[in-house]
Amino acid sequence: MTTIYDVAELAGVSPATVSRVFNGTSVSVEKSKAVRDAAKELKFVPSRTARTLRRQSSEVIGLIIPDIENPYFTEMARGVEDVASEAGYSVVLCNTDAQVDKESTYLQIAISENMSGVIIATASEQSDLDLILATGRPVVAVDRSTTYDVDGVVMANRAAGASATRALIDAGYQRIAYIGGPEHIDTAAERASGWRASLAHAQPDADLEALLRFATFRVDGGRAAMEELLSMPEPPDAVVAGNNLIGVGAIQVLTEHGLTPPRVGVAVIGSLPFTTLSPTAVTVVRLPARHMGVTAAKMLLERIGGDEQPSRTVVLRNELRAASVPR
Repeated sequence: MTTIYDVAELAGVSPATVSRVFNGTSVSVEKSKAVRDAAKELKFVPSRTARTLRRQSSEVIGLIIPDIENPYFTEMARGVEDVASEAGYSVVLCNTDAQVDKESTYLQIAISENMSGVIIATASEQSDLDLILATGRPVVAVDRSTTYDVDGVVMANRAAGASATRALIDAGYQRIAYIGGPEHIDTAAERASGWRASLAHAQPDADLEALLRFATFRVDGGRAAMEELLSMPEPPDAVVAGNNLIGVGAIQVLTEHGLTPPRVGVAVIGSLPFTTLSPTAVTVVRLPARHMGVTAAKMLLERIGGDEQPSRTVVLRNELRAASVPR
């Protein structure tokens, strides 16, 4: 299906200019003609509903995330802002602290301030998007899936957990633990599923439940879970950290106990924001957070511009960088 991006490319203008032409906003005669000629050639027909909503909306989109202090979401936000700015939109960044009530407040603000659309990493499975969707405004879910029929951009989370675990198995580690975020968050559960599958395949007799910990997605969650694992009668000789901040916390504890890699292997899902270890000492499954933001913003702007195709979910690939420090 033809989108405003296709029309903009053929006309040699920005997507925002295409939107302005079809929403009746003042645009130069030359640009207006170029847009309409391109639309005619491509057989592009803007949605009447989208045009009506667009005239009532500001050129502002909301980005609602659970943790602004996590560099992963900061990187994603940069991708959103880059695309939105180029298209003539401003981005309002909202931090929920993974609290549903704060999230609900921000969604209500998006409605009251006539934002054109919302990109959201939901706080939990209890997140309620009914009101924002009832207004006709487009919503794109990022990082986490939802039960709603909306566009989404997610990581290949199960594959990330599996590849991180396989890298540690290939390095010769035997008791590989997993520390994830809250179990009810699908990213944590899916990455744990990948860990479980890889470890069960390589070590059918492994006591998986004894090596599995769910915590918070923050540094303190990684610290607490790592301390608990090290206190076991037979502690693990390696650990998969379910996100970047969990990895930081786990590495801090291992360092304090004199167990830095390669004595204890570490694989982190997500780029480490800071560590005193050599970059080659830790296996990292890089998550393309900025690309997620770019992709989500483009999808949202297409919906704002009138794209009416069925909702779709884009799954982004991960990149493994195995530790090169010998055990």
